[in-house]
Amino acid sequence: MSVYVYAITADSHPARLRKLTGVGSPPEELRTLTGSGLKAVVSHAPEGLRARRRDLAAHQEVLERLMSEGPVLPLRFGAVAADDQEVIGVLDQQVDAYRERLSALDGCAEYLVKASFDEDALLRQILRDSAEARRLNEETRRSPDPAPRIRLGELVADGIQQRNRAAAAELLDELSALARETRENEPAGNDFVSGSFLVEAGRQDGFRAAAAELAGRWGEDCTLRVHGPLPPYSFVQ
Repeated sequence: MSVYVYAITADSHPARLRKLTGVGSPPEELRTLTGSGLKAVVSHAPEGLRARRRDLAAHQEVLERLMSEGPVLPLRFGAVAADDQEVIGVLDQQVDAYRERLSALDGCAEYLVKASFDEDALLRQILRDSAEARRLNEETRRSPDPAPRIRLGELVADGIQQRNRAAAAELLDELSALARETRENEPAGNDFVSGSFLVEAGRQDGFRAAAAELAGRWGEDCTLRVHGPLPPYSFVQ
């Protein structure tokens, strides 16, 4: 019988699951499996499980309850094992690595920070700061020659890349100083930076304040988003 796995904890974790239910419709009953001093919180894996809102919420609620009681290695939605013995076997095989990670995550939560600049504002800034860009911009207005337009496009693209790279380094440097661990992610869409930060409970207010100060320093042309506290998915391994 397939097993859905929510998280791994130390076997000393209380794992109070009363009044909680798992994924599925009707909701599956939660239980625990133990091995090598570790504990896995699991349920039956329903057939045809998809990322429906109710199931995502159930998964998150289980993790939040467990995190409120001690360090947890959270698994992302959809982690399924063939049976109980496979789960116990993984606990036995990975016991040292899992214990090390549980110790590293103790008292921490993850914060995901992403940021993007308004590209029109960046273009205006480049034209303001670069005499060469201003000259090429004027030349493109006067002449049908494509060469100045191509050169201006290259200069603007290079300028945007340099500003984004500098801002990303600034954000990662300042916020990493307030985190126990940092993971730099591949930015998506218009974002120039995406970072995951493992932050101790006592530093989370300061972390959010530092992110807000950075956003204020960059002004309204920057959109900086802070998501958290979250289960520390990015720091399980």
